[in-house]
Amino acid sequence: MRAVVAGFAGAILVLVALLVFVGVDDVVDQVTDAPPGIVALIVLAALGWLTSWGLALRSVLASLGLSLSVARSFVVFAAATFANNVTPFGQAGGEPVSALFISREADTEYETALAAIASVDGLNFVPSIAFAVLAVFYYAVTIAFNDRLVFVASAVAALAVTLAIVAVLAWQHRYAIEHKVVGGAAPILGRITARLPLVSRVRVDAVERRIEGFFHAIERVATDRRNLATALSLSALGWAFTITSLSLSLYAVSDVPSWNVVAAAMLAIPLGSLAGVTPLPGGLGGIEAVLIFVLTPVTALGGSTVAAAVLLHRAATYWLPLLLGGGSAAALSARAKREST
Repeated sequence: MRAVVAGFAGAILVLVALLVFVGVDDVVDQVTDAPPGIVALIVLAALGWLTSWGLALRSVLASLGLSLSVARSFVVFAAATFANNVTPFGQAGGEPVSALFISREADTEYETALAAIASVDGLNFVPSIAFAVLAVFYYAVTIAFNDRLVFVASAVAALAVTLAIVAVLAWQHRYAIEHKVVGGAAPILGRITARLPLVSRVRVDAVERRIEGFFHAIERVATDRRNLATALSLSALGWAFTITSLSLSLYAVSDVPSWNVVAAAMLAIPLGSLAGVTPLPGGLGGIEAVLIFVLTPVTALGGSTVAAAVLLHRAATYWLPLLLGGGSAAALSARAKREST
């Protein structure tokens, strides 16, 4: 709990510093002047994103022989999003908690649930980079690149190449990776738990079985082409909704031509998501800073205008899911407690 409080305190300090830098009064004025109808559409886009990625999780679970209804997949993914948003390092910090929710609702082993949410997070990288690359091509043929845009474009290209190489190598050597993880982690966990008071010693063979189960679940997801294609399509749809949210936010505070707004959002959203791996809860503060850094040169808008748009977007895609996900997590935990008594 102390780590969560400290993380939010640090994130708030970053946000305050950003607002002071760009001008607090101007940002507040532009946010409050945003048309209510557009704000409502921003909220709907955020809900579309949550629904799409919840259905992507449902498709991944289907490839593992597990079933969730559409409504339950939304609730579970909302709870998983809450876990990501209150823990440092984004998905990396929230995945263990998310897997607990999934294992309970899908009635499956924890390692299978962990493989499912890890698969969804991994799949989400593919369409995000594709959107960013399309945006770079758009700017390459429409405007002259300044120094910052050259830096952003280079970062997108390097990220796309790196992820492709890592994915290919990881898949080709998946059995060797599994063997090394099993051989290294199992004995260590066994020795650690043997020295902890009030904790039963973990059997090495049990740890090996669970790690192997995790890798086998990942392989099942990757080789189920039909559900894999469905999950990727739903992931892309989710990214389209988040891009729509940011595009509408920019439109609400400016008069930038529509295609420029969309291209700016396509470029900024994937790069901003990378800031979610910072020690701040859910990337709060870090994502806002990256979005402002990327959007300012490509939209030619003032810093306060861009910051106002980013705050509108993040209110819908961070704070709203935080509330919905918190309620979902509380409801799932309460039901699990009732069923266990």
